[in-house]
Amino acid sequence: MDKLEIIVNNKTKDSITRTIRMSGNTYDKIANIAESKGISFNNVVNQLIEYALNNLSE
Repeated sequence: MDKLEIIVNNKTKDSITRTIRMSGNTYDKIANIAESKGISFNNVVNQLIEYALNNLSE
């Protein structure tokens, strides 16, 4: 499994708006990553999800 690296200039051209629920602790961790990298919360969430999907064990 490759190490996750948050990319600063990772924007998508297509998007779908959805509402998700997460724990406050998870939200805080993601918000801190976003702030430290100077990118949006959504950008970090999308990168985390893509990483997880690409590294699923089946």
